[in-house]
Amino acid sequence: MKLYFDSSYLFRVYSCEPGHEAVKELLVRCTGLFSAWHARAEFSAIVLRKRREGRDSPEDLFELHEQFLDECRSGQVQLLPLTENVFQAIESALRSAPGTTFLRAADAMHLACAAQHGFTEVYSNDRHFLAAAPLFGLKGINILGKDDPQ
Repeated sequence: MKLYFDSSYLFRVYSCEPGHEAVKELLVRCTGLFSAWHARAEFSAIVLRKRREGRDSPEDLFELHEQFLDECRSGQVQLLPLTENVFQAIESALRSAPGTTFLRAADAMHLACAAQHGFTEVYSNDRHFLAAAPLFGLKGINILGKDDPQ
């Protein structure tokens, strides 16, 4: 089973964030872990936010960031390209989306990227991301039981 994680789930693969156990348990059945190219930048931004918040030591954060980058380089985490087709899918979905839709550009890139690369399900705990998944023909799944209000 191939899994597509947004950055909030990717971070839980490497950290002890609440819900990390459930996210890591998914990996046992996984044959491939995927995200979009820009997840690398988002992961770095999460690490910076965690440093700013001071809940984790800078050394621990550096170590988990390096582990993530090593697994990207080795192909254990596969970062999918943001192609012209991905951006056309974003434009099409947003053009037809209800005016009340709340969707960040980075989340739209994740959703369109997943759809364009043949995924039917995406994992996140961001309620806006999950609500927008059907615009891209995707089922949004949150195994953590509560949404991140982002």
